[in-house]
Amino acid sequence: MRKVVKLSVIVPFYNVQTFAPDMIRSIRANARSDFEFILVNDRATDETPKILERAVPSLPGARLISHERNGGLATARNTGIDAARGEYLTFLDGDDWLAEGYLPRLLDSIESLGTDFVRTDHVVCHGRKRTIARVPQGRRGVRLDPREAILPADRSTSVDYAYAWAGIYHRRLVDAGLLHFPDGLRTAEDRPWIWRLHREAKSFAVVGLLGVFYRRGVTTSLTQIGDIRQLDFIRSFDQVLAETAADPEADRFMPKAVRTYCAIIAHHLNSIERFEPSVARRLKTLSAAALKAMPQDVLTEALDSMDVERSVRLRRLRRRPFVTGTGKAAA
Repeated sequence: MRKVVKLSVIVPFYNVQTFAPDMIRSIRANARSDFEFILVNDRATDETPKILERAVPSLPGARLISHERNGGLATARNTGIDAARGEYLTFLDGDDWLAEGYLPRLLDSIESLGTDFVRTDHVVCHGRKRTIARVPQGRRGVRLDPREAILPADRSTSVDYAYAWAGIYHRRLVDAGLLHFPDGLRTAEDRPWIWRLHREAKSFAVVGLLGVFYRRGVTTSLTQIGDIRQLDFIRSFDQVLAETAADPEADRFMPKAVRTYCAIIAHHLNSIERFEPSVARRLKTLSAAALKAMPQDVLTEALDSMDVERSVRLRRLRRRPFVTGTGKAAA
């Protein structure tokens, strides 16, 4: 008889040889006979594959899947989802780690609440410094409507807390086509994902459970690298806007989507010096095009509500001509 799997834990790895042993040790301290750990080697080029190959035989419930070519975090997570057999699924990143006994407590939380998904707080680790990052939702330990948690537009809400590993998800979300990530996105892959969950899932909850330790400032992390892959946030938020526009309550949710997109563009422009020169130029061109493609009345309202510095920067960019695919300047 095939073993019943209660929880599938999906962990992509790419060039994290320094940190992979910590992650392996932490999931070993969370193992249970009805848990499986799907380790996805996303064509790492350092010692990570050897670390995983050595770890799997002694890690209960572990399976190693190796990509023939690097596909990025979204694709690697999708590989894990497709292979998962659990009633529930959760995600981890290969350079983070877990507190001992965290996963059983996480599973208990969603089983007791009976929701489609549960979101958790986490610990941010920057060197030796530790801070707690909380889900921007005040009501804890109760069933909530995911759609209602999208708003208000002018405050940080649950859709802004997009960390896939900060939660647990029922298999019915996979069956409904809601848990896969936009294939091939190299950054901001979790933004269309979290928006889709909140628009289309039936229920969720937030619990004050700490157990994921998230490393910041890792030099190999894509968020620290100013190359062309960073610009995938444009594709990501274009998808958020397109899918939100198709929602029956588009008029209600579009101001939040546009305002968030604008805030992310402003964030990247504010640190534009970290990009390679050609990428910086591309950032301005794509951002100008994105602003022009937004509903202009909603955009104007969003800019009016932002602080002066960001508003001025975005208004200037909004007026900037950009080159179309034909090579001609667009007004």
